[in-house]
Amino acid sequence: ATEARVVNKLSGEGIKKADLSREEFLEHAWEWTHTHGGIILEQLKKLGASCDWDRTCFTMDEALSESVIKVFVDLFKKGLIYRGVRMVNWDPQALTAVSDEEVNHKEVASKLYYLRYQVEGEKDFITIATTRPETILGDTAVCVHPEDERFSKFHGKKVLVPLVNRSVPIIVDEYVDREFGTGALKITPAHDINDYELGLKHNLESIDIFNDNGTLNEAAQILVGEDRFKARKLIIPMLEEAGNLVKTEDYMNKVGFSERTDAVIEPKLSLQWFLKMKKLGEPALEHVMNDDVQLQPAKFKNTYRHWMENVKDWCISRQLWWGHRIPAYFYGDGPNDYVVAESMEEALELARERSGNSKLMAEDLHQDEDVLDTWFSSWLWPISVFDGIRHPDNEDINYYYPTNDLVTAPEILFFWVARMIIAGYEYRNEKPFSSVYLTGIVRDHKRRKMSKSLGNSPDPIELMKKYSADGVRVGMLFCSPAGNDLLFDEALTEQGRNFSNKIWNAFRLVKGWEVDTGLEQPAHSAEAIIWFETQMNRAFIKVEDQFSKYRVSDALMLVYKLFWDEFSSWFLETVKPAYQKPVDRITYEATMGFIDRLMHMLHPFMPFISEEIWQLINERKPGESLMVSPMPSPESYDKKLRRHFDEIKEVITAIRSIRKEKNIAPKEALELMVRSSEGSKYREYLESVIIKLANLSAVTFITEEPEGAVSFIVKNVEYFVPVGGMVDVGEELKKLEEELVYTRGFLKSVQKK
Repeated sequence: ATEARVVNKLSGEGIKKADLSREEFLEHAWEWTHTHGGIILEQLKKLGASCDWDRTCFTMDEALSESVIKVFVDLFKKGLIYRGVRMVNWDPQALTAVSDEEVNHKEVASKLYYLRYQVEGEKDFITIATTRPETILGDTAVCVHPEDERFSKFHGKKVLVPLVNRSVPIIVDEYVDREFGTGALKITPAHDINDYELGLKHNLESIDIFNDNGTLNEAAQILVGEDRFKARKLIIPMLEEAGNLVKTEDYMNKVGFSERTDAVIEPKLSLQWFLKMKKLGEPALEHVMNDDVQLQPAKFKNTYRHWMENVKDWCISRQLWWGHRIPAYFYGDGPNDYVVAESMEEALELARERSGNSKLMAEDLHQDEDVLDTWFSSWLWPISVFDGIRHPDNEDINYYYPTNDLVTAPEILFFWVARMIIAGYEYRNEKPFSSVYLTGIVRDHKRRKMSKSLGNSPDPIELMKKYSADGVRVGMLFCSPAGNDLLFDEALTEQGRNFSNKIWNAFRLVKGWEVDTGLEQPAHSAEAIIWFETQMNRAFIKVEDQFSKYRVSDALMLVYKLFWDEFSSWFLETVKPAYQKPVDRITYEATMGFIDRLMHMLHPFMPFISEEIWQLINERKPGESLMVSPMPSPESYDKKLRRHFDEIKEVITAIRSIRKEKNIAPKEALELMVRSSEGSKYREYLESVIIKLANLSAVTFITEEPEGAVSFIVKNVEYFVPVGGMVDVGEELKKLEEELVYTRGFLKSVQKK
């Protein structure tokens, strides 16, 4: 992606890559890398990533580059790296091979062209169906199913390829899908992976009709120099005029596009470097399947197994200039006239030995122009950052390897994760990490993955300026359950900012209380403190459990609800003093203690505001930080108390609803009457909390239902709120009459049905 971005930047400046030397282009690439690499690091810092910034590394750093070359040479000596012509995914725009994982398959509205091929020496024809009529110019066979009776008479015969009249055999193979098209397939081994396999099986010629840029070459015989898509348009009238076009149908099919340039991928035979993966991958498959390395969420385990069980040799060469140049040095014109070495000096010595020419000089050697796939350096990351390739027994690698967790996206489970595990067992005989936490992929409103290649990602710095870093962090987590994708919505970050404001305002409220050391603690405050202690202990246990399951969003929601609902809406409302009145010291210190512990809980999600508030709670020593402060240990909690407090919440909520329905002002004190039946129990010990939050003048116990009171039931206990003198009877009658009219009308409409 780096080279593609640099090419685009240069293009915007009117500079073509083709007009630059390799060295000149690399100067531009390094300039772009230093600029944008620094931007990414600054974004991470502003987001609050807690890293050791003195240990930043880059795969192109000298030490890491030496490690990459050393591994290439080692694997080559082990016979695991080889050079050969194979079918690859070719990007005609970037002019390079790309891996299977770098190909995005999209549904495309295409055409299915039915073309007839004349049987050689006869007047009969075989009709085939194809979406790529331009590739007939590279056809070297037509294939039918051996049991398809429609074509049995053609077995062993030949047909003529339309327009070029090339004589090609009719072959039989069970690979053919008799239900697709006509049941007969054109075979173009140089331009389709399945055709390539059939070509190898049946010893067919491969005719490559495309130049690297997707134009037709001399082997096509006609339309030479035309772009492949223009050639498709031009060849149809030619086929029609020649009598070879039978019909055309609309057809939906999946087409591969380059993830880097969005160009349509061209299957192409190309001379590349490959790494044998089957044997290398066996330990990486075994140790994930037995959970020595755990994938979170576990649903990705089957995906991983399928890929590893069907792994193909890795095409590790790229026709680019940016990257680690392949350490192969050619000393002659023969296909095998090369040596692989870590340096030019070593290569020269090997070349002299292999060629038998002791007079060879460095200028007689030419290093391979290709570079290594970027993942060939990244797969060594857990080892190379600690210099574990060059110095496998150094202090850092022995201390840090293996690490605990890798956090990454599922889209690079095979690009990077699987290969790091492979490299770990190959070069350390040990896993690189114990767990892999696969986050959801952030997508735009079109469900496209956000990436620097597509340019569809909002500027995180601008988002942070608008909503704060904590707001962005929390907003993204709100709707990002592990393993599931997140459709980015700026409103989510706004929600995160609102939560930050809520936290700050709650702290300011408490910090602004006047404390009276001689004031006795009210009963409602004492009860609320005991209750919230229970709530907090429960939350700590639940959050710890969610973290252990890598359910970070669920952990956040627990803390969010604890702070917003339990702490702010219930606890603070219970303990806060009346307007311009002081608070007792016990309640104040308990409340500040809760805020201290809440900041610990919030810190992994909201590091900035939690650190700021924590520093303001008490006077801290220089260098003292919440970041390194130990997390409070969760304790057991009182389940019965939680249940009882939930009951009184229902009572308070019901009384507040009565106030709203009857238009009774909050400052107007109400009376609450309680009637407990046999087997039911009123939570009398929490009565002080009800009196405070519901603004009650008294709570009385009754046996008979009172007149002029509104009733409700909570857990088999009946409650009555006398409202007689507080209600406007006329307004109430009017409201009831309106409800009656609506109900009668609704009843009539139902009866008509």
